[in-house]
Amino acid sequence: MIIRLFILAIITMITGLNRMTLAQGIRDSVFQLNPVNVEAERVFNKDEAGMKQTKIDSIVLIDKVHLTLSELLSENSSVFIKSHGRGALATASFRGTAASHTQVTWNGININSPMTGMVDFSLIPVYIIDDMSLKHGAASMSDQSGGLGGSINIENNVNWNNSFTAGYSQGIGSYSSYDQFLMAGFGNQKFQSKTRLYYNKSANDYTFLNRGIGDIDPETGIITNPLDTNHLADYERYGILQELYLRASEKSVVSVKWWSQWADRTIPRATSYEGPDNSNLNDQQDRDHKVVADWSYYGDKGNVLIRSGYANKELDYKLKNSVTGVGLVAAIYSQSKQKSFLNQLKYRYSVTPSLSIETKFDANMYDVASRDSVQKTGYKIDRWEYSSFMGIRKSIANRINLNAMFRQEWVEGKRLPFIPYLGFDFKVLNDKKWIIKGNIAKNHHHPSLNDLYWQPGGNPDLQPEEGFSIETGMEYLTYINDHIIQSEITFYRNDIDNWIIWIPSFKGHWEPMNIKNVLSKGFESSVKIDGYLGNVKYSLLSSYAYTRSINYGDPLVWGDESYGKQLVYVPVHSGNIMGELSYNGFSLGWQHNSYSERFTTSSNNVSKRDWLYPYYMNDLSAGYNFTENDINISTRLKVYNLFDETYHSILYRPMPGRNYHLLVSFNF
Repeated sequence: MIIRLFILAIITMITGLNRMTLAQGIRDSVFQLNPVNVEAERVFNKDEAGMKQTKIDSIVLIDKVHLTLSELLSENSSVFIKSHGRGALATASFRGTAASHTQVTWNGININSPMTGMVDFSLIPVYIIDDMSLKHGAASMSDQSGGLGGSINIENNVNWNNSFTAGYSQGIGSYSSYDQFLMAGFGNQKFQSKTRLYYNKSANDYTFLNRGIGDIDPETGIITNPLDTNHLADYERYGILQELYLRASEKSVVSVKWWSQWADRTIPRATSYEGPDNSNLNDQQDRDHKVVADWSYYGDKGNVLIRSGYANKELDYKLKNSVTGVGLVAAIYSQSKQKSFLNQLKYRYSVTPSLSIETKFDANMYDVASRDSVQKTGYKIDRWEYSSFMGIRKSIANRINLNAMFRQEWVEGKRLPFIPYLGFDFKVLNDKKWIIKGNIAKNHHHPSLNDLYWQPGGNPDLQPEEGFSIETGMEYLTYINDHIIQSEITFYRNDIDNWIIWIPSFKGHWEPMNIKNVLSKGFESSVKIDGYLGNVKYSLLSSYAYTRSINYGDPLVWGDESYGKQLVYVPVHSGNIMGELSYNGFSLGWQHNSYSERFTTSSNNVSKRDWLYPYYMNDLSAGYNFTENDINISTRLKVYNLFDETYHSILYRPMPGRNYHLLVSFNF
């Protein structure tokens, strides 16, 4: 496999060298300079005053097109991804908060599970994303409540100048991994259609050093860990995204977007298991269908948006255990059906060029049914949620922006706490992008349906989690000849009361309960540099996050040592660097990610089983891009985990060592 990948990559690059040599011969002595791409400065926007936002670079989205959103976020953001292994469940910890505290929208509709309140980022392919941004902390309140850590917004965009485009990509990688992507789009100034199809499959049978088990030498006492294989971990995903856009008039646009996906994966056993390979079988099937329709009207001073969305998810989970003389017998057969009906009306009015008002009203209904046919447990419930929002934004002398936002929500007829936001931007110098910003806000997160009604263990007496946050920071942008430098740093503090945590109960099962307080504080910094060194284009992106997420809840039992300790699986230090050089179609890229130690127990015990060691990941990539007969052809070879690091994101869930992937794309 590795040899075939390298041979194919070398052949492609040699072809590219020949083409480049011929092209230079044709040009003879004429030396052509690459144009300088000057990135437009972000507008000093009063609508975003005080907000900390991170936009994922379009170059990064193209480079990671074959990955999932979990891998993209892990490599290129300050969000820590808790991954149960390659292709397995992956959730987010944004600013040290829980997985349900990260809200995710797709084209304006919330796609968090109403059952668990979270998103499995391993099921979202980067291929379906055109534009993506992260709103940190209280900035997420502009879209919805519940984002105590922040929100992630995924968008699809239209190109009205497109007449016809098509593309096909084929990927092949280690562990019998195969990727296929197909896209076709057509239209004019009035109508646009774009269709994307994708298919991903992998045996996922990588080898790893199993530190969960070992043999002890009776004489020396030395423990030897065996080399193991990630058995029964294969996965398969395929889906379609269809986009339709109609420009009904010069001032109104109608759009419909439909995304369906089918996923089937086998969940491997924990590495601490020492039984035979065929002793049990974990299998999960996910079927997701989402559709959203928008109508937008753009007036001289006011804009109107009417949006309706529908999300349907069916999840089947099976666990079979081996019984001597019988074979595999079902221990769990859980089926859940989740339906979400999402509606929004939004109006924005510009009173003057320096003053605007925005109002929104949301009405959402969730219908959930879950049943385990083996254990004879489950629940069926529906829940209505309403939300009203108002934002008032004011600009003063083009130096100060003020942003006041207010949100009121009702869940199942019960009014929730009122949540306000006050933010500001201050431009230090008129002719420079040097901005000081900050905000103070409240937020809340209502318990998920599983928190309230799961059988056995749901707690209908849970209180909503309430957060009070304050943050301040600074961002700066400057141009130095052919170089652009952007930097930003933000300090934050988030006090969260009634934090919901699931703990073992005396009844023999897990139950959720509220704990008194969790304090999340720290800072985030980032630097981005783009430019040219002679005829070579370079790009460098880096970020670092310091995260302290401390449990200040009352001790639950005698001897509880969790008070004042870091929450489990939250690294104090994390950072990443991505660099790329490109010249005449050739590119060379490097990616580095670092994470400090993480604790697996709330008491922060330092032992082999309660502590996950730091790890440092390095990836290397090389590619070539050229055009032949109006067909753009690109190849990219990637080496992941270059130094074959042994690491875990979750206890007893190993990640792969050094592995390879080759992607070849044709675009018309």
